[in-house]
Amino acid sequence: MAPNHRRLISNWLFLLCFMLLGMIAIGGVTRLTGSGLSIMDWQPVSGFIPPLSHEEWERLFALYQTIPQYHLQHEGFGLEGFQRIFWAEWIHRFWGRLMGLVLLLPLIWFTIRGMITRALALRLFVFFVLGAMQGAIGWFMVASGFRPDSTAVEPVRLVLHLSAALALYLAILWTALSIRWPTPQVVTPSAEGTRTKRLVWLALCLICITIVAGGFTAGTHAGFVYNTFPLMDGHLIPAEYARLSPFWMNLVDNKAAIQFDHRLLATLTALSIGAVLLFGLRSATLGSKAHNAIMLLGWAVLVQYALGVTTLLLVVPVWAGAVHQTFAAILLGVMLYTLHCLRGQRAN
Repeated sequence: MAPNHRRLISNWLFLLCFMLLGMIAIGGVTRLTGSGLSIMDWQPVSGFIPPLSHEEWERLFALYQTIPQYHLQHEGFGLEGFQRIFWAEWIHRFWGRLMGLVLLLPLIWFTIRGMITRALALRLFVFFVLGAMQGAIGWFMVASGFRPDSTAVEPVRLVLHLSAALALYLAILWTALSIRWPTPQVVTPSAEGTRTKRLVWLALCLICITIVAGGFTAGTHAGFVYNTFPLMDGHLIPAEYARLSPFWMNLVDNKAAIQFDHRLLATLTALSIGAVLLFGLRSATLGSKAHNAIMLLGWAVLVQYALGVTTLLLVVPVWAGAVHQTFAAILLGVMLYTLHCLRGQRAN
């Protein structure tokens, strides 16, 4: 591609990544305000238009009154209360539809104009299909909240929805980075450079597992218990960590164990990034771009760790929970950028 086309198309994909971060933030607000179950029907096309008449508002409110969440949490809060939670979920779904258009329409234009290769056009169309599937996964998640005696979605489905969104985010971000900087900077092989790259891969794996654990923390509301740090009810490891049998049930259904696992994984992630800084900044062969990326990674993990502790100590206010969830994706993106800067590092 021509250099000006590379800048244009990579900027477009960076915009999509930014919109995905917005989607994750809005999703966090939707979850924390209990708004996700307020829209009872899935209308991929007509859902673009919000309710425009009092009769339509009454119809949607009547649908909401049929699910357990209304009777267990919101009974008697009236149409005005319903509208408050409705708008958060409607904006979440609208943002997803808008992202689909922002991806599809320029893709068609760039393909017709011959500004992108067939392989890239096919890859981006696959991203569009995956985005549409993400909408279906979202409805699959929401539908689990309609079960008897349920006031929230199943944690497993919540984690699936979040993980799919982050996988799409990473795929688009890597594509954008590779279009903007197609040729890796070849550097002199060194033991410290090789070790640094391996440690970044380790940190990337750890943060992915940490985010999954965070999804279970959010889905089970485990963040609302043990709101002290670093101890949990006076213990480093909570006394009821392994109270469920079989043991694996503690990983997904025991709030004490779920929160401890999230804390532990977050700490291991921070330590692994500390090791990246230790070895990466000592390697003179990596170059200034990689060094800057590593420094950015260090600052990002400090911010995210501080956000996690703050969210816990404040007992998960909406703003802190949403920012913590969103910055996890930002930290993940910085890790991917760091790996992209290290592409030229080969094993010595």
